Amino acid sequence: MSKGANSRAAAAKVLAQVLEHGRSMSQALPEHTGNLESRDRAMVQSLCFGVLRNLPLLNAALARFLDKPLKKDLFILHYLLLVGAYQLLFMGTSDHAAVSATVDATELLKKRRQKGLINAVLRNLQRQRQSLWNALNDDPELRHGHPRWLADTIRAAYPEQAEAIFAANNVQAPMWLRVNTQQISVAEFRQALEDYDPELLQPESIPALPTALKLQKAVDVRQLPGFADGWFSVQDCSAQYAAYLLAPQPGQRVLDCCAAPGGKTAHILEQSPSATVHALDVDAERLQRVEENLTRLKHSAQILTGDAARPEQWWDGELYDRILLDAPCSATGVIRRHPDIKWLRRAKDISALAQTQAALLDALWPLLRPGGRLVYATCSIVSEENSEQVKAFCQRQHDALPIPTAPDGATSWQRLPGEQDGDGFFYAIVEKQQ
Repeated sequence: MSKGANSRAAAAKVLAQVLEHGRSMSQALPEHTGNLESRDRAMVQSLCFGVLRNLPLLNAALARFLDKPLKKDLFILHYLLLVGAYQLLFMGTSDHAAVSATVDATELLKKRRQKGLINAVLRNLQRQRQSLWNALNDDPELRHGHPRWLADTIRAAYPEQAEAIFAANNVQAPMWLRVNTQQISVAEFRQALEDYDPELLQPESIPALPTALKLQKAVDVRQLPGFADGWFSVQDCSAQYAAYLLAPQPGQRVLDCCAAPGGKTAHILEQSPSATVHALDVDAERLQRVEENLTRLKHSAQILTGDAARPEQWWDGELYDRILLDAPCSATGVIRRHPDIKWLRRAKDISALAQTQAALLDALWPLLRPGGRLVYATCSIVSEENSEQVKAFCQRQHDALPIPTAPDGATSWQRLPGEQDGDGFFYAIVEKQQ
């Protein structure tokens, strides 16, 4: 059996969980890669991410060589064929290794009798690859790799930037770090990274984000200098604006809602170490990650388990000076990090999410001190969740005053995927009038 058969079979199982059963990659990957070596685990992730980024084109390619869809009891082989097609059309894997490992994976999937079918489809695709690629790549609906509803939404909202958004969503996101200046200076950490690997650090920086560093390649962060000592966190540059916009001052009471896994909580404390920070999340299990991250970074916050929309369950009655609401959203701004979002999210989800966001804003507003500041944030690029949401909120709450948020002075700030090589993110600052 080929050496790579295990990773191909595991990738097919993960894709089946995502595309057939609606599970997220973060749930499905650990279940099917736990017994694999680290190299094979990395291959499974690469294969699954690649297939999900290019799913329409790969499905169209396979349709050329399958007379009819596979029966339900054989449909796991469709996901295996997607894995094989992705290797032949997009990866640098040798044709022989790609085909043989994928064909051998049929045994691990208990479909040995279909070896010939898998081999025939992939060999045909290999032989006709160039003409097939040219034909499929001429179709913009296949090339951009997004479901129709999402593509239409993006084109309607961003007609001039749509193609750039599609392209940004279909590439691997870079790794950004945030220096914990309570433990080490940016200059000292830069030097530590350069000593570790002179080619690791991207030379360019973002002046507005003095603690943000971009790596030229993905690495195991646990191997980087100072990880155990809390010198840095992993956080996309777009997400790093949250603490700066919140602008916590010494001694203030700060509420970080939907806080898990704790990146923004930690950044707030790095900006204002003497602030009293409450980190709230409805998911007790995910709050363990917050505690672990804060411990490693040598920060301290009060951890609260509860629904932000129901403050009576957890609020102590004392008003906050600052509230950060990183609201549940469609996550359409972070597709490059989570390509399964394209196929798990539905158009009907947007209105339901918008209702949840509105309920959270209305529930949290009474907790803010007059003169205080609320920062509303999402990792969405859908206006119904963002600018429209904030506008409607300010119309409902007559003491809510939107203030300049974006660099150009606008009262809301929509960052698009790929901007400054960051994720898509939305911010709006609202102050409570006294």
